[in-house]
Amino acid sequence: MTASPVATSAEPRSKGLLTPDDESAPVTIARRRPGDDAAPWVRHYWLPRWSLPAGSTLRQDVLEYPTSNLVIEADEAMLHRAQRGRSTRILSGTGWAFGVLLHPGVARGLVGGSLRTAPVSIPLAGPAGLAGLADGAGGLDELISGVRDRMRAGDDHGAIDVFESWLPAAVPRPDADARLVGEIVEAVEDDRGITRVEQLADRFGIGVRHLQRLVAGHIGFSPKWLIQRYRLQEAAAALRSGDAPSLAALAADLGYSDQAHFGREFKTVIGQTPGAYLASVSDA
Repeated sequence: MTASPVATSAEPRSKGLLTPDDESAPVTIARRRPGDDAAPWVRHYWLPRWSLPAGSTLRQDVLEYPTSNLVIEADEAMLHRAQRGRSTRILSGTGWAFGVLLHPGVARGLVGGSLRTAPVSIPLAGPAGLAGLADGAGGLDELISGVRDRMRAGDDHGAIDVFESWLPAAVPRPDADARLVGEIVEAVEDDRGITRVEQLADRFGIGVRHLQRLVAGHIGFSPKWLIQRYRLQEAAAALRSGDAPSLAALAADLGYSDQAHFGREFKTVIGQTPGAYLASVSDA
């Protein structure tokens, strides 16, 4: 038995979840903006809770934002960097997660080196934990237990308060390169006219090779991947909007040279053709 899709609440909203919203869903995701002191590091918090009937499961397919997430759950605390394609998780039973969507330049400071060669998931604590946490960030155990206690009690705001009390002294403040990468990612997200790496390099007055090193080092993938990621997020969001444009119009609007190119890229990353994905979300 498979449960119905995910319901989301509160701003900001996300385009990364590939399943349609459903107010009757057994999973809710509250999204919260950071406080002013945490804003240099945090884009937003995402706080899912689920309660599924015995024997049922829920599949979550996500086309992640081009950044990293710090996630504390009941049994682990990890930093997860973006994956090349979609990511999938199967939920069952009852649970919660405390998710922190970091700004694109933050994770390199936490990892202590380039994300190009970093593992997909890194424990927050322990011998294999994050190398870039500031000396004296020994409050990790207190952070993790404090967040868990408040999430178990249903106190989202309390969990955020615990995290934001720990964050500024423990996590390196984004440096100039990290802030530049954040601006580069924001430009791609906001400007659908950017469809080529050369355009992006020209926008910021830097060479293509410099741009490639910056983006790969802070995100783990190339600027071409970054542009593709946002175009496909937009495409999937449009197809599940309830008022989907024609596939030819959508391909043109997103800057693809033709519908066939759009279709191939969509299927390679999301695992379905645009038409099959539209049919699946329309039937959900």
